Amino acid sequence: MVSKPIKVGVLHSLTGTMAISESSLVDATLLAIDEINGKGGVLGRRIQPIVVDGRSNWPVFANEARRLIGQEGVCSVFGGWTSASRKIMKPIFEELNNLLWYPVQYEGLEQSPNIVYLGAAPNQQVLPAVQWAIRNLGRRIFLIGSDYVFPRSANEIVRDEIENLSGEIVGEQYKVLGVQDFKSVVEEIKRTKPDFIFNTINGDSNISFFKQLRKDGITSDKVPTVSMSVAEDEVRHINPILTSGDYAVWNYFQSLDNRTNKLFVKNFKSRYGPHRVTSDPIEKAYSAVFFFARAVEKAGDIDVSSIRNSLKGIRFSLPAGSTTIDSSTQHLNQSVRVGRARADGQFDIIWDSKNPIKPEPYPKSRSREEWHAFLNSLYRQWGGRWANQC
Repeated sequence: MVSKPIKVGVLHSLTGTMAISESSLVDATLLAIDEINGKGGVLGRRIQPIVVDGRSNWPVFANEARRLIGQEGVCSVFGGWTSASRKIMKPIFEELNNLLWYPVQYEGLEQSPNIVYLGAAPNQQVLPAVQWAIRNLGRRIFLIGSDYVFPRSANEIVRDEIENLSGEIVGEQYKVLGVQDFKSVVEEIKRTKPDFIFNTINGDSNISFFKQLRKDGITSDKVPTVSMSVAEDEVRHINPILTSGDYAVWNYFQSLDNRTNKLFVKNFKSRYGPHRVTSDPIEKAYSAVFFFARAVEKAGDIDVSSIRNSLKGIRFSLPAGSTTIDSSTQHLNQSVRVGRARADGQFDIIWDSKNPIKPEPYPKSRSREEWHAFLNSLYRQWGGRWANQC
């Protein structure tokens, strides 16, 4: 008798403005599932992925999450990129007691027993990024981001840190996700003459932003850009020549020189083509499945509470390095790295924290209550949504 498969959801945007980033995360998730199934599956059962398109639309993410859990009977969902999609799914996973494996760096200010946060907390990306940039690039900073909860919150965290570092924010602008016109933003950058640009734009808007920078003569040697949501996969869509010399801060880069990463990159390219690249979110989407499989094996069943409890103490040698999930926050312990973009689309790692950093979802510059009040003010400002849709 063949054992019933273990159903999991894979919920990412395959269409719309976020497809540039999220479609590759589906590829990484399916690669991991196939590798695990090829070795006998989990508890003698195959993992069966149910892939759904979130369509870069937050209500679609909510509806599909509820359907995957309620109708398809999945025991976990791997998905989400933007914090707007995660925020709208969070109460559903809590209500139905299921697990969301979230693979992308984010603004923090959140902690849920029904979400496993594989991406960086603020002290594992945003804060080290601005600290490094102030030390190495200058004190005058221009903030540009997409107009939703991650960029707004990340830049509020940056604002607190800039005060501590005696830096100066010379400009701050936001554009609705998917917007392609950045002429006025670049004109403002030229007028204010920052030492560097702190970029939290997401999705395909980054293509237009970098094109506009170069069209107006703003190059990386004059005013470098430090990006939070541009990695190798986004660079190949933007054009590596346009990003060469700029910076990104992540926990993983494809150029990491270790045995586990080299095998991961080789297998990813073998399956999807030599032109494809890996990136931090791709690595996290891939690694999440292995954490899930190990937790299920340890638990001995697919009960959500059992899976969650089994995460404690699991250590993995991932492409980004050996690490564990912090049991008190359900965030990953991970190193921080600064990369300088090359003309071939890869990054030279020019700074490395060396050791994994314990996650702190709530920056200490404010209390939890103050951070929650800030989030609630954004939510009300956007009419009960987690993104500006004007």
